Amino acid sequence: MKSGICFLAALACAHAQSPHLTWSDYGGAPDSAQYSALTQINRTNVTKLKVAWRYPTSDANKYFFNPLAANGLLYVLAKNNSIVALDQKTGKEVWTHPTGPDIIFITNRGINYWESPDHRDRRLIFAVNNKLQAIDAITGATIPGFGADLREDLGRDPGTIAVVQSLTPGKVFENLLIVGSATNQEYDSAPGDIRAYDVRTGKLAWSFHTVPHPGEYGYDSWPKDAWKTVGGANAWGELTLDEKRGIIYIPTGSPKYNFYGADRPGANLYGDCLLALNARTGKRIWHYQMVHHDIWDYDNATAPKLLTIRHDGKLVDVVAQPGKMGFLWVFNRDTGAPIWPIEERPVPKSDMPNEKTWPTQPFPTAPPPFARQKFTADDINPYIPDPAERAKFRDAILSARNEGIYTPPGIRGSIQMPGNNGGSNWSNATADADHGLLYVLSKDLPSLLKLEADGTAAAAKSGSPEEQGQFLFNDNCARCHKTLPGARLTRDQIRTRIRTGTTVMPAFSDLPDSAVNQLTSYLRNPVRAPAKTGVPDRYKSSFGFMIASNGLSAIKPPWTSVTAYDLNEGTVKWKIALGDAPETPKGTGTHYPKVGPVATAGGLIFAGTKDRKVRALDSDTGSIVWETEVSQPMEGIPAIYEAGGKQYIVFCAAAPGAPGAKIAGEYIAFALPD
Repeated sequence: MKSGICFLAALACAHAQSPHLTWSDYGGAPDSAQYSALTQINRTNVTKLKVAWRYPTSDANKYFFNPLAANGLLYVLAKNNSIVALDQKTGKEVWTHPTGPDIIFITNRGINYWESPDHRDRRLIFAVNNKLQAIDAITGATIPGFGADLREDLGRDPGTIAVVQSLTPGKVFENLLIVGSATNQEYDSAPGDIRAYDVRTGKLAWSFHTVPHPGEYGYDSWPKDAWKTVGGANAWGELTLDEKRGIIYIPTGSPKYNFYGADRPGANLYGDCLLALNARTGKRIWHYQMVHHDIWDYDNATAPKLLTIRHDGKLVDVVAQPGKMGFLWVFNRDTGAPIWPIEERPVPKSDMPNEKTWPTQPFPTAPPPFARQKFTADDINPYIPDPAERAKFRDAILSARNEGIYTPPGIRGSIQMPGNNGGSNWSNATADADHGLLYVLSKDLPSLLKLEADGTAAAAKSGSPEEQGQFLFNDNCARCHKTLPGARLTRDQIRTRIRTGTTVMPAFSDLPDSAVNQLTSYLRNPVRAPAKTGVPDRYKSSFGFMIASNGLSAIKPPWTSVTAYDLNEGTVKWKIALGDAPETPKGTGTHYPKVGPVATAGGLIFAGTKDRKVRALDSDTGSIVWETEVSQPMEGIPAIYEAGGKQYIVFCAAAPGAPGAKIAGEYIAFALPD
């Protein structure tokens, strides 16, 4: 009995430690700081780091999972999306929990950890195929009686909702799991309600409607009863918890459809907002909308960062939100008041039928942007070897509308820079909260955004099976299938592939039989579906990232940057290009980064990139003080923890490399030698 008491006392002691000394939450701690207070590895000895252990994922899947450390175990995703517990010191497998044979999607960026006040009940909570699940964190056994279908309680028929689960975990506060969602990108998507579930039962505790219902604040920023038909305004990215205040800070995405909003005139609260909600009740405390009536897909995705800064001679608790447009927004944590003025400035009008763009958009006056916000013919990448291809990009730029970050999409085409897939995205920032320092990783990836008439909207409700199947194909399949599959397959073969998937296509096991039959009819008889002649009130995008045939971005480097901000002053402290790209000089920045930097009290910033390099930067200067090459490209956030008196940093090296290249992923732990 004594040993049990000592064990529980040790757990209680560890629980009382600074959350930045452990890594028992996605992003390191409830505040999503991506920061470690451990100092054993520091500027003076980082060059001595060695590989401590490796654990192979034992499959060919891609992973960008942020490991979670608790109970002497390190929890990772491997073995066909199984949750695996490893010994923190050796990397040896302790147990494996398969998540199921028919996985369409899983919260594959990280999972949630919860333990009861007496430390006897410890759980890992995650979602698979729209359903919440929980397992015992010590044994890996399924916890019976826990669960929830995330498609329910949204005010829509759950059978009509294909996707609502986010790939990013939520946040645990007391006995609640607070989650966002990843609704689809199309018309008639599910609403992006923020919801809290009881961690013991999985029962819904509260909901916040991001498309307001009658009587709720913001209802008049939409057409009447928009909540019944319009979706999105969802939090598919990362959430941040201020445990002391009991406030959850939530960055939201764009309303749907992403690029044409004639069916939703108005500012569209709470799309593209930073929301501050009471974590116990879900009640709104304050909000700020970064984009009014978004038609650019300018989601907020990066976790808001909580810092304390000295401003006007006083210490002020702030929340900082990096965005896709390259802006950094900084607010008083309690009131939502901007720390520096934000100006509403006129922006270009749309020339699309029935589209009513908002006349102004907010522009922060400080700090300076962290990404380039224009792309002209003078900025074309000189490392694209084919002069004809460079000329093609030049012609595209000169013929498109190009009036800044709020150039409206249209049939003519418009330039987006840093692009709807650029700027700061999920996992792209880290904070040294006590010193008011913020580090933002961003990418510059220009897009050419065009709209064309959508001829499938009417067919979605009243057309023939082929017509309805075309709508389903465009809604669920066209992003991956650029040509129609299935012409040489039988109806039964098509149905089987839809239900079970293939090596490169996930299974759509939750689609209703009627939808599978309609898809099958269209794929067998595509000529019977109507051409896209258009309906007056709906348009679809045909945007493309501006990328050369050799894989290089159309814009000259750097393509990936890290910007260090001193928020005590509202200024940039330093800025560097991070990583290298093939066929270009060293230091141009990697392509397409989904990199989660982690700052440490040892004066370092660690990051693993798609060029297969792990780097440590000096947090004061941005200079690279150590780098090493690993076996596979990396995405996501590393984990830093201490076990047996030794500090470890673990990277997930299991991201895709060159097109068609086999993934042989592994988790790699680094530590100082004994």
